[in-house]
Amino acid sequence: MTEAISSLSSTAISETHGDGKRRGFWSLACQRFRDDGVGMASLIIVAAFFVVVLLSMSGMAASGWNKEVAIHDAPPDLWGLLKPAAPTAMKSLAQRVEEETKNAAQAQSKEALPPLTVTDPLAETLQALNASEETSTAKKEKRASLPFGGDRWGRDVLSKTIKGTQTSVIVGLSAALLATFLGTLLGALAGYYGGRTDDALNWFYSVFSAIPYLLLILAVAAVLQQRGVTTVILILGLTGWAGVFRLIRAEYIKHRGRDYVQAAHAFGVPDRRILFFHILPNVSHVVLVNISILAVGFIKAEVILSFLGFGVKVDEVSWGSMLNDAQSELILGRWWELVAAGGAMALLVTAFSLLTDAMRDALDPKIQRTS
Repeated sequence: MTEAISSLSSTAISETHGDGKRRGFWSLACQRFRDDGVGMASLIIVAAFFVVVLLSMSGMAASGWNKEVAIHDAPPDLWGLLKPAAPTAMKSLAQRVEEETKNAAQAQSKEALPPLTVTDPLAETLQALNASEETSTAKKEKRASLPFGGDRWGRDVLSKTIKGTQTSVIVGLSAALLATFLGTLLGALAGYYGGRTDDALNWFYSVFSAIPYLLLILAVAAVLQQRGVTTVILILGLTGWAGVFRLIRAEYIKHRGRDYVQAAHAFGVPDRRILFFHILPNVSHVVLVNISILAVGFIKAEVILSFLGFGVKVDEVSWGSMLNDAQSELILGRWWELVAAGGAMALLVTAFSLLTDAMRDALDPKIQRTS
């Protein structure tokens, strides 16, 4: 019985080609996607970013992103292709202040009274600590330049960008999955049952949609009062389900009157099985496209949250926190952290958007029939 109803539900999403073979919806969609050159190129770029994320999560890349491996604000050299300025030409304000302070202290010591003889009980301990610090500093000489430059603490910008990629991609995908799950569940219930269930969920959706989105996520962030990756995922996932709800509700309203759903009712199939085993596969292309769309939006939203101080913690890094640090460095002419974080984000978001368009073209049944 179940097999017969499933065959009814799959009849509308298959076509017969010239070779006489009947091909299913997913086979046709994969063929259309493979014929799209822009979509395949975008898929390769997105896959490369995911490989970088996996390497970062496993510790094979950017494991020491928070270590000071170079001088402060080390210039980029792109593996020798650029000629960075000499470290002496980039003296910091702190060095000049230290020199002036020493000169003022020497001038004051000449005019001061003879110092009293005081024995410091911690002098030997402090001397030993200073000696050990000097020895460790001498062993670890800091580099004068890095391939993509260093930040104001001497950390490698390339390693920070890789680690920030991990944070931003995990936040974007996890929040997109959470928002899509909530929107699909609520939309399926509203579209299938209708009546009071539909009215109540529509009222909840209307209230949620009436609040400006940026104001809504900032309000939820202020209520949670805790920074971190998990908090950002919850903020974005719990506030981004409204668009998915609207689309899935419309799809379920359209499919609940189809023949295969009526046949399932006639055979006494439970509602939960009709909801998630019969109708959901026929609207799965809408779910997949919305996941990719939300992932792009949430990556940009995480950057905004971290830039405004509501995102990741101080001991974590993301593209948003890098852009937040780069705004003060850009005034001093240190542009490389801004270019690294902004370039990585622009490349991933553009590739993801083009991938989403290719997926929409390949999975849209109307386009499939007219081609």
